[in-house]
Amino acid sequence: MAAYIFEPILTKGEKLGILPSMEKASSTWFRNQARKTTTSSPQILLKSDKTRYESYPMLGNMYLFSYDPKTKETLPYYDRFPLIIPFKPRVTSGKAGSGPGFYGLNLHYISPRLRARLMDALYDYTTSDTLDENTKIRISYNILNGVSKLKYFRPCVKQYLFSHLRSRFFRIDPTEWNMAIMLPLDRFAKADRNDVYEESKERIY
Repeated sequence: MAAYIFEPILTKGEKLGILPSMEKASSTWFRNQARKTTTSSPQILLKSDKTRYESYPMLGNMYLFSYDPKTKETLPYYDRFPLIIPFKPRVTSGKAGSGPGFYGLNLHYISPRLRARLMDALYDYTTSDTLDENTKIRISYNILNGVSKLKYFRPCVKQYLFSHLRSRFFRIDPTEWNMAIMLPLDRFAKADRNDVYEESKERIY
């Protein structure tokens, strides 16, 4: 499935001098543009909808959740509110203090432009040509590492331990993916998001 919808939105925004940021006007513009790309209007994220919260993530879905890393004291920076596409379970390693969890792509680690390019490429791996509540992204590390147009994934691969979750998983409906990746929902600790973007860009190129 080739659905190149995010790149045109960003290109149009740049020409108008509008870029994704914490600025209210900018976020509103991108949110409105994202709405135009779907047949159904996306719902407001993080609303009080108990049906959206899950105790365990399902591979191929997109989630928001609160997280407190085990190794935060030694990490140069980390995102306390990841936007994740899980792609592989993490089994217990046997090491003291470790435990089960999962590996996923945290899209917050790359800039909105690169995020858009990655998401457009990931659409080739959806389970359905139409986005509905059952649509998932079927990927593996071998796929990510072997396809050139998915190269933006590299800074996004993170592992998460269930024991360090600080909330349940808020599932993003596939019809809302395009809006979710545009919104400034990250909560980076120990670094500014622009510094994170620059370091991530170096890892990609």
